[in-house]
Parts: sequence; C-alpha cells; structure tokens
Amino acid sequence: MSCFVLLGVVAHGSVCVFAEQRQAQPDIIQRSERLDGLGVRVRLTPEQYAAQAAELRITYSKPPAEWPKPELEEHPDLKFAEIGRLPREAPHPERNPFTKEKAELGKQLFFDPRLSGSMQIACASCHDPDLGWADGRTVAFGHDRQVGTRNTPTIMNSGFGESFFWDGRASSLESQSRQPVINEIEMHSTPDLIAERVNQIAGYREAFKRVFDVDEVSFDEIGKAIACFERTIVGGRSRFDAFMDGKTDVLSDSAVRGLHLFRTTARCINCHNGPNFSDNQFHNLGLTYYGRKFEDLGRYIATKKPEDVGRFKTPTLRNVTATAPYMHNGLFELEGVLNIYNAGGFDPEPKNEAQANDPLFPKKSALLKKLNLSKRDLADLTEFLKALEEPKQRVRPPVLPK
Repeated sequence: MSCFVLLGVVAHGSVCVFAEQRQAQPDIIQRSERLDGLGVRVRLTPEQYAAQAAELRITYSKPPAEWPKPELEEHPDLKFAEIGRLPREAPHPERNPFTKEKAELGKQLFFDPRLSGSMQIACASCHDPDLGWADGRTVAFGHDRQVGTRNTPTIMNSGFGESFFWDGRASSLESQSRQPVINEIEMHSTPDLIAERVNQIAGYREAFKRVFDVDEVSFDEIGKAIACFERTIVGGRSRFDAFMDGKTDVLSDSAVRGLHLFRTTARCINCHNGPNFSDNQFHNLGLTYYGRKFEDLGRYIATKKPEDVGRFKTPTLRNVTATAPYMHNGLFELEGVLNIYNAGGFDPEPKNEAQANDPLFPKKSALLKKLNLSKRDLADLTEFLKALEEPKQRVRPPVLPK
C-alpha cells in the first residue's frame, strides 16, 4: 500500500527529529527511518528523498478526495476548503452580470488616468499587469507622490474574493473599484468630478448608453464596469494547475514534497486553502507593531471590534512569487515570510500594566504554531510556491475614448 513520511524536521546535532504522520509506508521509506527511542534519525540521503518524492507524486496524482488528510487546527476561526484547480472563470453577481462589452468598457476605465484628480494616475498605475497586477513596491505612491501605508495586493483572481482590501472594508468589487478613486492619498478625486469628466467624453457616453442604457453616466456605473473587468482577470495556468489536470511530471521533486508539506507539517493550508489559496478570513500574525512605528490596527479600523486589532485578510498565494514584497506593510521578502511562519509568528507580550489592561492590545492567532521546519523543508515549500506562478502574459493598454 502506498504511503509516506511527513517532511517536517527539527535540527538535533548532526541528525534531525522528524514529526511523522503516516499511512502504511513503502519499503524504501520504511528502510530509511532508523528511529531510536527518542525519535531521532539520520537525514535522508538524496536517493531516499527522491524515492520519497516519487511516492508522494503517485499519492498526489490521485483525486484530492484520496489525498492524505490535511493537518488542520481545531479552532472556531478555521474555514477550510481543499486546494485545487482554479475555475477558469470567476462568478459575476446578478446585480452586475457579465457582458463582453461591459468588460471592455471597464478595461478602458481601469487604464484611464482621467479618473484621478491629477489626470495622471490610473487603476493600472498600482495594479500593473506586467507586475502581476500589483506594483512591486513596499507601499504604493499616490497623488503628488504621497506614500500610502499598505502594500498593493494583486487583483488577479479577485473575483473569487468575499471582501476586499487588507482590512476587508469593501464587501464587493464594485465598492473596491470606487474607493481608491476618491481616496485623498491615492487617486484624489470625487464621484461628481469623475462622473462629470466621463460624461464630457463622447466615446464613453456612447459606450455607457450601449452597456447600461443610460443617457448620463454615474459613478456607480463606472464602478460596475471596472468590477466587471476585474472579474475577468483570472489565472489558472500555473504548473500546479497543470499538475491537477493530470500532467504529473510538471512539478519537480522538491515542489511535490513542498505540496505535501503545505498541507501537513507546515500547516499553510489552515489559512491558505481553497482553489484560490485563501480562506477569505482575517488573522493576526503578530505584525501589528502596536504602539510603534508602522502600527496598523488592521481589520479593527473597519469594524471597531477589539478582537479585530491586527487582523488582516489572508492573501491569495497564486502568483505569489511574481508579486513581492509581502504582508500588509510590504516589509518582507518570501524567505522572511516563511521564517516568520516557521517561528510561529510574533507573539507580542504586554510590557507594562497599561498594556496588560489595554482592550486593544493585539493577540496573535491561535492558528499559528512553531513549526521547526528544516532548511530543506523551507526550500521545498518555496519550490511549491513557485509552481503557483502564472506564465507571463502581456496585456496591451486599450485605446481610450475621446
């Protein structure tokens, strides 16, 4: 019967302590264990690692229902769905149904800097298709080169989201598409100004008449058109998707081991799950910087609930290696992020009585545990994350109406 040994390890002198989760084991893996009474064994040789990867490749070539059981935390915050192939299209709501012409209109608006107060900044300025529909910056520049406070998330696959922005303050893509336009630091405009400008452009008036059957364009319809376009930005062409389609040789041995780690010892799947690799929930990793420079209270800003201090939305991991830097503040590269999770996040402790009695003092999510992964484990996880990257596609900016 096929099976495997979990890959998580703890350094222990010249050997490693392995956390194990087993089904019946293949002979090649069983022979390589050599456990003593303390659960210590010699590191696997390259040949043994290759044999282990081969067995895992067979295991994960089966339907997901037959995959090994994921290592999940029993916690009320846990919302789980198995990872898998991304649907080829995102759903469109009844209140804003898809039409090809509406999506094309939304694309024009998305790339049009006339939606900003300065007429120099477009949605695409921060969500650049050449940069994974993000901007590659720590935090974004806005009006008059003002610096924002949060990292720009990709909008690829945003049509699968349930709330938007790092703090979830927008409940729909329609709302998300409008908020940066009227944000004073970002695009620095107003609903009335944008509606007036768009109504002065004959090409837009004609397009809105065809799409929405209106004689005068409103800011609400502008948001609907942009949201319709955003829902068409869907990935699903990664090596992982090809693997799920039956091309089991597209993942390297290291990536296959990383896939297994992702679902088990590394516990990534507790939050990064479902086809879009996000539970659409909010968690505190201990990165609030409470009372210090870079302080950001996260979802609390939107809800005013003390339990939401320091919670941020779980970002998708699809195309993650093309959208650095990471976290809500953009202060980390991928290696640093993995090291944070390996350490179990940051667990802030009150430094004085005032902080101890402060109802807003942040509390790290109980879903985060110290992992004790080895350097090889972290390298395997990195290779799996690379397998979620989309092939480069050049998107030509549309011709704008006049």
